[in-house]
Amino acid sequence: LILDEPTASLDPKTSRQIMRLLVEMCAEQNLAAIINIHDVALAQMFVPRIVGLRAGQIVFDGPPDALTPDRLTAIYGEEDWSATIRPVEDGDD
Repeated sequence: LILDEPTASLDPKTSRQIMRLLVEMCAEQNLAAIINIHDVALAQMFVPRIVGLRAGQIVFDGPPDALTPDRLTAIYGEEDWSATIRPVEDGDD
C-alpha cells in the first residue's frame, strides 16, 4: 500500500483516525505500507519505522523514538525541533 500525505489538510482528530484505520487495515490484510507524511509527531504515534530523505538520499532509517532534533535537522534543515517530536517517556528506551 503506497500513500502520499493521507492526512494532509485534516484536523488532528481525523488525522489520528485515518492513521489508526490504515494501521489496522494493514495488520488485518497483512499488508506493508509506505506512507509519505511530513507530520513527524503523527508518524511517531503510528509507525514502527521512519525513513528520512534529504535531496534524494536516506539520512535516517530507524524507529520513531530514535528521531532526535539533530536527526530532524539532517532531514529538514536547521530549526527548533523540540516541540515537533514525541518525547521518549520513562521505560520507552
